[in-house]
Amino acid sequence: MPFVPAQRPILQPLALAVGLLLAGAAQAQSLQELYDAARGYDATYLASKATADAAAARAAQAEALTRPTLGLSASGTEARTEPPSGNGVTARTLTAGLQGKYSVYNAANAPTIDKARRGYAVAQADLESAEQDLIVRLATAYFDVLAAKDALSTTQANKAAISEQLASAKRNFEVGTATITDTREAQAKYDLAVAQELAADNDLRVKRVTLDQFVGRVGVEPKGLAQPVALPALPSNVVDTWVATADDQHPAVRKARLGLEVAQLDTQIARAGERPTLDASATLGGQNLHNSLSGLAAQSSGVGTTKNASIGLTLTYPLYTGGLTQNRIKETLVLEDKARNDLDFARRSVAEATRRAFFGVQSLKAQVAAYEAAESSTKLALEATQLGYKVGVRVNLDVLNAQTQLYSTQRDLAKARYDVVVNSLKLRQASGQLRAEDLSAVNTLLAK
Repeated sequence: MPFVPAQRPILQPLALAVGLLLAGAAQAQSLQELYDAARGYDATYLASKATADAAAARAAQAEALTRPTLGLSASGTEARTEPPSGNGVTARTLTAGLQGKYSVYNAANAPTIDKARRGYAVAQADLESAEQDLIVRLATAYFDVLAAKDALSTTQANKAAISEQLASAKRNFEVGTATITDTREAQAKYDLAVAQELAADNDLRVKRVTLDQFVGRVGVEPKGLAQPVALPALPSNVVDTWVATADDQHPAVRKARLGLEVAQLDTQIARAGERPTLDASATLGGQNLHNSLSGLAAQSSGVGTTKNASIGLTLTYPLYTGGLTQNRIKETLVLEDKARNDLDFARRSVAEATRRAFFGVQSLKAQVAAYEAAESSTKLALEATQLGYKVGVRVNLDVLNAQTQLYSTQRDLAKARYDVVVNSLKLRQASGQLRAEDLSAVNTLLAK
């Protein structure tokens, strides 16, 4: 029999490497850690950041309107002339100069610069909205995975309990202390639990894919809530306080307010079309001329350099523009009214969304308290039903229903707790107060 070398020295390092890889993949990560990674990966947020950077560059471009410009020009020409006498003349000309220009007065310059600055502020408001949206989307995906894991766990626990009840019903039927009805009821409940487990497992896989795409990783494992669960407290339990804050801080309101200011600046720019402009200009240059005469005896003539300099002011006053300026002013005035209406709409929409979010959080907190009470009640009900089944006053179906009710309540309680955390962040987003620092408060609720 041929000798076969031992595989153990090779397999042990491989197994160790695989074990370390799986251990690293299974390490739970906090919401703050995933948010730091998502800021450098999420395409929507990065696109908003690039837009803000471009707006900053446009604002810097507008600043050039109040600064002088200076240009350098140079040219060279060569011309050949052949007269009837036969003696050709070649003329070479080199010209170079500096041209400077400065806008002494232009009524449109100042509002144009202010408009560019407000355009940058609008881009910053959009970036702030994108950051808040990223926080909420990531938190939603994070706690969706935790809720899906809890749903799968409760479904598996329910299936295991039903399996035990099914085995008990079969044993009782075999010894003649129960009817075939108990067995069939338990079997039906078990088959349904298997289907629910498959659905819960698939839902968890889908939720994991959604969370993974935020950070560009595979197998992200979120941390669960620390036990006992402590839900976040609101800074204020008065809805009007949240609404007032939203009117001052919300990026959408701030963007609409900036939009009105931009519309007013557009009117100023349009009115500037009726005013004169004054520009200063200066030039400094030189011209070198070289003529060559060719024929029987070649010689040079006309060699020399000419210098020139000039400075001047140019006044331009529009007398008639064919109605262009006047109709442009009318257009901007109408757009001002539109911007005012947009601002009013933004304020009302933000106020409505803030109130909805506030009452939603309040309702979810009440639901958590109700589910906690229901969990205690269903545990006692299950214990009583199991005891009644043992003494013969309850049937197998009663036990199955009580078990299902308990696990459903535990699943709904866990989901309600996650919803309180996520909707607390949404309330801050609705009022314009959501910041990356708010995730630190959420991290304190997670298991270490």
